[in-house]
Amino acid sequence: MRWGTQPRWARCTAAVYVMGFVEGSGAHACDVIRGGLHAYRYWPLPSQLLFHALLVLDLLAAVGVALALPVGPPFGAGVMAADLIANWWGNWDGVLRHPLEYLRPYGLSAITLFGCFVLATAPALHRSFRLGAGAGVAAHLD
Repeated sequence: MRWGTQPRWARCTAAVYVMGFVEGSGAHACDVIRGGLHAYRYWPLPSQLLFHALLVLDLLAAVGVALALPVGPPFGAGVMAADLIANWWGNWDGVLRHPLEYLRPYGLSAITLFGCFVLATAPALHRSFRLGAGAGVAAHLD
């Protein structure tokens, strides 16, 4: 019922969120499968801990948005803010030394584009989910 009350832009935006967060969780799962607990050993310790946690946090964000829960978009925005900070922190020296190497359709540039998309759209998607959930409840009360 929640999805029936959502406008097309919200459904499309939510689909991008779900695909992006599931892909992120899958990428972290592959890293952990290949490298175990030391998959991120070259990153600062806070980033290592976050990247391991993202295996679950990304999935939680995807599920929250897929269920059209109003908490989903802000939670996803928080996850992406932390992910962006950790990735830029760990890659900053490389970006300064060889900036053109980071202009590729994967890695830091893809994470940055997805993160900016999530941060820019989370408030509107949150409002839409909140209003859509209320509309669904009101329809059931009539």
